[in-house]
Amino acid sequence: MASPCPTGPRTRATPVVDAGAAGPAQLAPTEHGRVLAALALAQFICSFAGSNMNVMINDISEDLDTTVQGVQVAITVFLLVMAALMIPGGKLTDRYGRKRCFLTGLVVYAVGALLSAAAPGLGVLILGNSILEGIGTALLIPPVYILTTLLYPDVSSRARAFGVVMALGGLGAAAGPLIGGLITTVISWRAAFVFQALVIAVIVLLSRRMDDPLPPDPTRPFDTTGAVLSAVGLVLVVMGILAADNNVWLMIALLAAGALVLWWFFRSVRAKEASGREPLLSLSLFRNRTSNLGLVTQNVQWLLLLGTSFTVAAYLQVVRGYDAVQTGVVFTAATLGLLATSLSAERLARRHSQRTLIMTGFVVTLAGVVVLITLTGSLSTAWAFVPGLLLIGLGLGVMLTPSVNVVQSSFPEERQGEISGLSRSVSNLGSSFGTAISGTILVSGLSKGAYAAAMITLAAIGLGGLAAAALLPRETGPRNTRAS
Repeated sequence: MASPCPTGPRTRATPVVDAGAAGPAQLAPTEHGRVLAALALAQFICSFAGSNMNVMINDISEDLDTTVQGVQVAITVFLLVMAALMIPGGKLTDRYGRKRCFLTGLVVYAVGALLSAAAPGLGVLILGNSILEGIGTALLIPPVYILTTLLYPDVSSRARAFGVVMALGGLGAAAGPLIGGLITTVISWRAAFVFQALVIAVIVLLSRRMDDPLPPDPTRPFDTTGAVLSAVGLVLVVMGILAADNNVWLMIALLAAGALVLWWFFRSVRAKEASGREPLLSLSLFRNRTSNLGLVTQNVQWLLLLGTSFTVAAYLQVVRGYDAVQTGVVFTAATLGLLATSLSAERLARRHSQRTLIMTGFVVTLAGVVVLITLTGSLSTAWAFVPGLLLIGLGLGVMLTPSVNVVQSSFPEERQGEISGLSRSVSNLGSSFGTAISGTILVSGLSKGAYAAAMITLAAIGLGGLAAAALLPRETGPRNTRAS
């Protein structure tokens, strides 16, 4: 796939990797494996944090004397902070280096996890889980995707690496309810946050031999104004969705304010580019049609994954009275399906075009949603959830890796910081939208009708993702090599 040259102004180009440089690509196989393990575990724990609280809704609300809506706000704010700060986080990797941002993010995340474990009330939980863990994730996730892209030079090997990363990410999101449920039932919901801190410690140990393949550039400018505007705009939009069940006029006001701030952000970006300054996010990133379509598919995929997770978990606990373990066990079907197809990413990439894989993934996922709605509406047993969740897991596992590969491979090495931040922001914004939209519908009336309405809404959005996948170029296939 031909990659576009940067058309936006650049004050300083990031050096291309020197073939003789000592970086992760030159590590011994064992050390190289440790680096990939660290990157994959980092994606796992961040995805785990986004879904494991879904099975703790009752426990947290009772222990902290709050409501289902309060826990939903905590979950959504975590996802929103990630989405709002992911673009600035990706940009900072150019200035301070990928390894430094990665390790800093891990430390901030660990502090947030421990603070959440000791939270006496909802406010402290939001500070630790939603704010600090969200900030930590925004710092550590862009380096995961930048380093994976730089270390693997062709679509096939990169698909294998991204397959491992996305499999662990999908596992964290899909198995989060099961793992979180077991920990919550056997020990306490607070222990789930201690578990996160322990995983972070393991990642730090695995990262000791990690080297940065591109040197940091401390003189690289950072668009603080753009970072603030983009974050505020995204926050207002998602908060507008959350306000839908309480006050329609407040929802409209927040959505309008968010749109206005984002318009101000893009106007600021255009002005900076026109004057030769480097903005937070170059508009030239949006001139690549293939990347744009890939970003849409990423957004919808994570919207479906987190939206389904929250909807089913809340319904099982609040309506059917399942405990945390029972709820987590139900999600095992989705976990197994997602793992089966994610770990086959390299083999699938060699045999099929990325467009075909993404379209197939959407079709299977949407079929899973239909089965889920149909069976749970007519059967009262837990087994009614298994076929639909299995199909959803299989479908998501098929398309998560090729969507990331399409976007990351559309740009050369010196633009990986920008596109990685944008890519992760779009994906996490999808997670925020999924939780906010489905949660808003559910809390308006937790019943079979609300459950079906939430799932139907997610399926309708999924059709949009399928349409975007169908527009991807047919040549986005297994023989493509790395963009240069």
